[in-house]
Amino acid sequence: MKIAFVTTEAVPFAKTGGLADVSGALPIALQRLGHEVIVLMPAFRSVHMTRQPISETDMVVHANIAGRGLSARISRSTLPQSDVPVYFVDNPELFDRQHLYGDAQGDYQDNPLRFSFFCRICLQVIDRICPDLQILHCNDWQTGLLPAYLATRFDGYQWMQQAKSVLTIHNLAYQGIFPKDTLSLTGLGWEHFHFRALEFYDQVNLLKAGLSFADALTTVSQRYSEEIQAPEQGCGLDGVLRDRAERLFGIPNGIDPQIWDPRTDNEIASTYDAESWKEGKASNRAALREAFDLPHHHRVPLVGMIGRLAEQKGWDLVVQAMRQLFADEPSVQFVVLGTGDPRYQDALKELATRYPDRLGLHLGFSDRLAHRIEAGADIFLMPSRYEPCGLNQLYSLRYGTVPVVQPTGGLADTVTAVDASSIADGSATGFYLPHYNVEGLVAALTEAVQTCNDRPELWDQIVRRGMRQEWSWERSAKQYLRVYEQTISRNEN
Repeated sequence: MKIAFVTTEAVPFAKTGGLADVSGALPIALQRLGHEVIVLMPAFRSVHMTRQPISETDMVVHANIAGRGLSARISRSTLPQSDVPVYFVDNPELFDRQHLYGDAQGDYQDNPLRFSFFCRICLQVIDRICPDLQILHCNDWQTGLLPAYLATRFDGYQWMQQAKSVLTIHNLAYQGIFPKDTLSLTGLGWEHFHFRALEFYDQVNLLKAGLSFADALTTVSQRYSEEIQAPEQGCGLDGVLRDRAERLFGIPNGIDPQIWDPRTDNEIASTYDAESWKEGKASNRAALREAFDLPHHHRVPLVGMIGRLAEQKGWDLVVQAMRQLFADEPSVQFVVLGTGDPRYQDALKELATRYPDRLGLHLGFSDRLAHRIEAGADIFLMPSRYEPCGLNQLYSLRYGTVPVVQPTGGLADTVTAVDASSIADGSATGFYLPHYNVEGLVAALTEAVQTCNDRPELWDQIVRRGMRQEWSWERSAKQYLRVYEQTISRNEN
């Protein structure tokens, strides 16, 4: 099968979130299963700063956007440790910026122009290098125009006659909503400005374009695919998704076992497996406490948190819970790695100063430190309000770091809560918040701490079960292939 994977992020070239991890891994997994895959993405400034070698091609392509002639050079690289080609749409005026989508002042005002141009150029690049394309796999609102272009046979490329489109929703909250005069930038006519196409409360919605026109839709967990069909998490598009429910599939993300494996990880203090996890954890826990200047406390587990400091991730609850937990005798220590909302950064800095023996804090991101937290923490806390998939709970399971999560989206799909039934059949891998509030978070964390301290045989069972689960990208890629095959078959009948 011949597949074009269109994205705005891919590790190591550009990253703001989980989309980059998916785009850097899924195409490789698809290729390893015997399929031809190309990746297309903008040549952001970060692309030129990567260590991955990039070469020029002889392709220079042009597009007329609302009467303005724009051109792009096409450069080429490969995804690391593979020969999956990546083609970059290089227009410095539009893409050579410090950030991908916006800065401290907000989203870039010309985002509609930037990503309309990117999508138009992708059509031409595909026509030149993959004219027998079968699957056009698009990701999030920045590529939402491509399914509309394919469905309307925009510019009339021959490859559009047989190709089918798949759009993956990584986070429905980000939709690319712009004033209705933006329609002129897309090149699509006003006949598509209605509630079953691009129109959204008298504005243009680029994600809705993809949802309306794609031959198949996917999102990054089964639970999330169900949640977004209800008003609470549908972000105004739940009706569109319910209408297309038969074409909507939930496929969980995977992890790269070559990078995330405690048996071979050279970023951690000691390697270990499901049989030697106790010794491995002890060594890595000691190294992690030393790295954060935290004292050793007997029977005080270490809780790790990694990621964006945002309300979506539950940081309003975490800060309040920390204040409550830290006021009493030590029952738990935290190590936190992340950056984001200044109010949470300030609150965490204040707590770290006030309780230096309870909270280790690193504001920023460090891949090495992320590995060390996964290996050294006993518990990993992810109290997200909503979570399309999540990756850190998968890393945690792999590293024997027991997740405590809010049962939403991909967290509910990948973590099995400790209860009488799961203890009896040996399927338990983590703990759920009983209620989404501070009391619920403290209750779940307390249950995990007490289990760790007082029920070592059960804790060993939970850790081993999580470590032995298989969440590789090959598993996810096989599910995507089934969607591709069904989409091609369905549309040929």
